[in-house]
Amino acid sequence: MPKSKIKGVGFYVPDNVIKNSDLEEIMDTSDEWIQERTGIKERRWVEGDLTTSLMGTYASKIAIKNAKISKNDIDFIIFATLSPDYFFPGSGVLLQKNLQIKEVGALDIRNQCSGFIYGLSVADQYIKSGMYENILVVGSEIHSGGLDKSSRGRSVSVIFGDGAGAAIVSKSNDESEILSTHLHSEGKFADELAVIKPATTFWIDKIIDDDEEDGKGFFPKMNGNFVFKNAIKRFEEVIFESLNHNNYTSKDIDMLITHQANLRISQYIQKKLNIDDNNIFNNIMSYGNTTAASIPIALYEALEKNKIKRGDLVCLAAFGSGFTWASALIRW
Repeated sequence: MPKSKIKGVGFYVPDNVIKNSDLEEIMDTSDEWIQERTGIKERRWVEGDLTTSLMGTYASKIAIKNAKISKNDIDFIIFATLSPDYFFPGSGVLLQKNLQIKEVGALDIRNQCSGFIYGLSVADQYIKSGMYENILVVGSEIHSGGLDKSSRGRSVSVIFGDGAGAAIVSKSNDESEILSTHLHSEGKFADELAVIKPATTFWIDKIIDDDEEDGKGFFPKMNGNFVFKNAIKRFEEVIFESLNHNNYTSKDIDMLITHQANLRISQYIQKKLNIDDNNIFNNIMSYGNTTAASIPIALYEALEKNKIKRGDLVCLAAFGSGFTWASALIRW
């Protein structure tokens, strides 16, 4: 059976840097408060005409270049996002248009923070089945336009940033390999981290007649402590699941990249797994939580900083809204 590998990675973030001190000007918060609770110092928010699919396009072009393939070698697209350009169609077809490639299939994934690993898992199985040879997997998000930037939304809005990451998943003819992926969900907690409007349960005519507080339901809501407790539990479980499945231990991990949700979560998991500082990569300090884009952005930067070398055992893990959580174990 064919096996797959990540052949090239790319990323893109907007130029507009929003520091914690900038947020102090528009809401009741402080740099100290934000860093203490999240580890975030700054994030990127889009300006001008940038869209989710356009940022994904920029990241994809870098991934294609790094994979040393032509855009016309891509035979399938997987686009993970919670913030598509349109309500419909999905951003995958817009990416295909932007790249001006042949009429390949395009699949959109709505798994929020776990979206990239879910996309990676789908790509891995398509390669293993022999159906495709080069799949473009993208995670791209624009949060900034949908955040409550008043003091009412401060507990959530300070966390999120905009950005995109992309990976080329290809048939492997060497030792590099996606060893396994592991996917989970627990929908009974869907309302603990969600944006509920607009949707078919809150359609336009109903929203217009709604007498609720202005804007309520349109902005992200999060039960922070509950999400944190579930995240640290599921991260640990799904990382060990991937290790046990492949007969490894946490000591074998050369690089752990978790979804950049909160630096405190990453530090907790690092301590729980007894992983050295050199074997974990975090960049939430600079970009905030970019949901589906966070893992490919971090993966790109870790590679650029030579934190990952050929033959390394790399573990990716994510947890987020849904609840969904996932992991991937990779021989680089």
